[in-house]
Amino acid sequence: MENLKIQEFASIRASIRERGTLRPILFIATVGLWAILILWLFTSEAIPLATIFPLLVLAAGFEALYALHVNVERIGRYLQVEYEESGLPDAPTWETRSMQYGQRFRGKGPHPLFVGFFIILLFANFLPVALSGLPPEQIGLGAAHLAFAARILLARQRCAVQRAEDLERFRSLATRP
Repeated sequence: MENLKIQEFASIRASIRERGTLRPILFIATVGLWAILILWLFTSEAIPLATIFPLLVLAAGFEALYALHVNVERIGRYLQVEYEESGLPDAPTWETRSMQYGQRFRGKGPHPLFVGFFIILLFANFLPVALSGLPPEQIGLGAAHLAFAARILLARQRCAVQRAEDLERFRSLATRP
């Protein structure tokens, strides 16, 4: 059974590492695809309504990044409860230390969801509509862009409390018979 626990721990840490590595790659791919679409908009006769396509790329990329982040954090809390708080001698403490660091040094480092960049890209995406769109397009697409901005901010807010909430949930599961 101990060997199984060692394998489980190694496998879960590998999953965290792989998903953590995938996040910036996914962000760069999202920005690259968005840039291709927005460049096409600026250099073609496309109507401002076409900005919906790059907006959808931004939204899909953000949602994928958000899902990766949420799952990495959740897996980390599982490790923290199952391994670090289990009372095993020589248990690893990476997740506990990582959580303590985040609490003590808030805002030190990049945001895991690239929130600032997504907001900037969102405004840049609306630029063709703002410059040449008709009022109905500006209103409709403006609402779509505002909805995505709200989603970004809501996800950011959710990320701020997720670690503590997931930690408590895993602790409650661990204490059940």
